[in-house]
Parts: sequence; C-alpha cells; structure tokens
Amino acid sequence: MTKKVNISTESGADIQAVSGAVAIRLREYRKQQKLTLDALSRRSGVSKGMLVEIEKGAANPSIAILCKISAALGVSVADIVNVASSPAVHLVEKRDIPTLWTGQKGGSARLLAGTSGPSMIELWRWEMLPGEFFESTGHPEGTVELLHVEQGQLKIAVDETELEVPAGCSAVARTDVGHKYANEGKSKLTFTMTVLEPH
Repeated sequence: MTKKVNISTESGADIQAVSGAVAIRLREYRKQQKLTLDALSRRSGVSKGMLVEIEKGAANPSIAILCKISAALGVSVADIVNVASSPAVHLVEKRDIPTLWTGQKGGSARLLAGTSGPSMIELWRWEMLPGEFFESTGHPEGTVELLHVEQGQLKIAVDETELEVPAGCSAVARTDVGHKYANEGKSKLTFTMTVLEPH
C-alpha cells in the first residue's frame, strides 16, 4: 500500500505551499503540452478526479502518483514540487524543501533537490522510526536508486530479493519493479537516496 503525501511543517515547506506549487506547476505543464485532463489521465494512469483535485490544490497524492504524472508529462517530480535546478547553480532553501512522505510514527522522506526534465536525478533524505516502512509498485523502466545508510539499518526488498544495509554501507537498487524500504531495527534509521530515472 502506497503512503499518502503528508507534508510536514517542521523542517521545510508547509502543506499549503507545496500543494499550491504542485497545483500550479501541473496545470502549467499540462497546458503547455495541450493535454486535457482526460488525456493526461489516460497517459498517466491516474484518475481524472484525482488530477482535478491536485490542480485545485485539494488532493493528497502519494509519491507514486506524483511519479506517474511527472513521467506522463516528461518532467521530474522535482519540477512539479518546484525544487528542480534551473540556472547553473541554484539554492534550494530549507523552508522550500518538501516532505513528501511521513510514517505513522513520525518518520519522513524529504525531496532535497532534483534536476529538470524527463531524464532526472533526485536527492532524498529519509528518516524511519522502528517499525516504519514504505512500499512502491515500481517506477518507470530503468530507474535506479543509490542508497547510503547514515544511522540504523535499512531493509530493502526489491521484487524477490531482500538486502540488509547497515550504517556506513551503501546499496544500488533497480526500482522499476515493486520495492520496499523498512526499519525493522530498534533505533532510528537515516539514509540518503539518489534516484536516476532515464528518459
């Protein structure tokens, strides 16, 4: 089951700011490409009703839904949440960094920065408390994630393969199939993740 986006006010952009940015950017990208809501729904596999709610700033889409929409538009999730790079060097202020997942016990996933366009790279920071997990049905074909555990132990399940990644170690995962990240330990888990999604 995919977690819903729950944007935190503690360490970055608040829910109204991010929902507003997503609504505006989605509408802009859709109109630039002369796509109707029906056409974008067919292309992305996201219901028209959900797209309408997102464009109104009233929806709470999951990371998976944002990935599907951005892939259908040929842009990155970072473009949609407005933390993509544009000039040669671009500062993303702490207040502008969105939290796009929160766990039931207070964990979080923050999209720190990302590049623009269909071939994109994203930098994430995850914190999971004991017992928390995140599941995805998979990203577009060829997507690869590079993970580095700073604290605790990360359990990764990709398709039929499971891997334990202790603090100080890194892992590479192809995530265009179903995958899961979990903290099955007794202490807080902190890890960074770089996502490469080729066009």
